[in-house]
Amino acid sequence: MRGTRAWLLLCVLHGVASMLMWWAREPAVQALTWHADDWPSHAWTLWTSAWVHLNTPHLIGNQLALGALTATGWMRRPPLSAALAWALSWPLLQASLILWPQVGHAVGLSGLLHAGVAVLGLHLLMGAAPRGARPWGATLLGGLLFKVMLERGWYHPVVLNADTDLPVVQAAHLTGVVWGVLLGALSAFWARRAPGPATRP
Repeated sequence: MRGTRAWLLLCVLHGVASMLMWWAREPAVQALTWHADDWPSHAWTLWTSAWVHLNTPHLIGNQLALGALTATGWMRRPPLSAALAWALSWPLLQASLILWPQVGHAVGLSGLLHAGVAVLGLHLLMGAAPRGARPWGATLLGGLLFKVMLERGWYHPVVLNADTDLPVVQAAHLTGVVWGVLLGALSAFWARRAPGPATRP
């Protein structure tokens, strides 16, 4: 599958699955939610928990952010290696949350979106990207790192959002960025070594 199509397919998957999950019944939602104490026996939740959202603002905010990431991918044409890196970061960032005992469960697309921005930014900055892509990559990465430094998710893994009265798992933002940077850098290096097929739209 060509790179840009693979990236857009992931975006569509996350958007559609999140909407379907929103209309699912509570037992199904609970079965697909990642919990720190029992996830090894419910390994599928490493993937499905990203599609669970707690209320309407939570869902809409992540859908809007996903739309922006989709549009950027459409314009900047990430290679297949970028889509693979983003897909691999998906379960890894969720599993990494066990490093914080304060995180009992985690849902939503935000961690995965942070990983996607990191992967895309690195490909635009250092990969075999189209001409003029580096400023886009630098802007994405700069904004992402600034946000993570402000949040300090390593010290404050879970905070309460005063506007929505919901817990925000900032540790998921952090793990998303970490895995996005690691896998994005590796995949960008690979794409640069094989620029021909990797950069076809």
